[in-house]
Amino acid sequence: MTDPTPNDDHQPLVRVVDLKKYFPIRQGLIIQRTTGNVRAVDGISFEIARGETLGLVGESGCGKSTAGRTLLGLYPATGGSTFIDGRHVQEAAGDDWMLIRRQAQMIFQDPYASLNPRWTVNAIIGEPLRVHHLIDAEAARIERVTELMALVGLDGRYINRFPHEFSGGQRQRIGIARALASDPIFLVCDEPISALDVSIQAQVVNLLEELQDRLGLTYLFIAHDLSMVRHICDRVAVMYLGVMAELADKDDLYEEPLHPYTQALLSAVPVPDPKVARRRRRIILEGDVPSPINPPSGCRFHTRCPVAQPHCSTYIPEWREITPGHWVACHEVEPKFRPGPFSTS
Repeated sequence: MTDPTPNDDHQPLVRVVDLKKYFPIRQGLIIQRTTGNVRAVDGISFEIARGETLGLVGESGCGKSTAGRTLLGLYPATGGSTFIDGRHVQEAAGDDWMLIRRQAQMIFQDPYASLNPRWTVNAIIGEPLRVHHLIDAEAARIERVTELMALVGLDGRYINRFPHEFSGGQRQRIGIARALASDPIFLVCDEPISALDVSIQAQVVNLLEELQDRLGLTYLFIAHDLSMVRHICDRVAVMYLGVMAELADKDDLYEEPLHPYTQALLSAVPVPDPKVARRRRRIILEGDVPSPINPPSGCRFHTRCPVAQPHCSTYIPEWREITPGHWVACHEVEPKFRPGPFSTS
């Protein structure tokens, strides 16, 4: 594949091609040998358009967070490629690598562990400005940090306070301000609201939407809360055991899920209308999620799939576009389909 031209508005901002990330399992105290691999991400592909928010969902341990960190280059990829604004992340070095680091940032899940407890807010938010030589003068840097604090809804008078003096929601706002300090164009939001109180989650999500409209940002939004994903995202991708199961526009996915795993996930989403909730059929998957060390052959979901056929355990399903923009990896999904009884609208 050829690289898209940087800053080409007709190309997707982010392009992920067959991305893989394996973690080796080693044994031995003195002489270590590799006895296997944890296949956290095992060949996923997708694109994110400029200004778009792509949601990435799935059960715990399916590889969502690993995928986000690997596509940014925080983890070295085992295979595949990632392009951000036309630049190859895995092959970048020198000035290209620093530019990628400036343009692509991450908002971490834990607002407590992701901030250095020994640094003040001024040092935390101002570090990207110093590292990327965006503002070298101390006075100007403090002024910019104050502006960033105001941008995320924090009082600039608290610039010399430490992280432990803030609430969880305020700490996450500090993390967002730090991510925005380098003027990025792409943010990976790794479950940015899962560690927050429910009353604070909506505030942080509204802030992310406001910042996207104001700054023209592009998001990869990783989350468990399927209702929140539908609210903030334009398209949704579903992962299972390191691979992609389904990818579609949010309305298509939530109203007509095609993959049996997606149907099971959406059947568990609470619906505020009791009449609709009574009509829905809850799909309860049997068995446990297989180990990523030794994933099942063929379709990885076949051990828990309610519609699995003998060939599902033998052949890997093709990643197919069933309808325009709706991609599925399932042997049993046909190009012509009937809407299932799992609508959450």
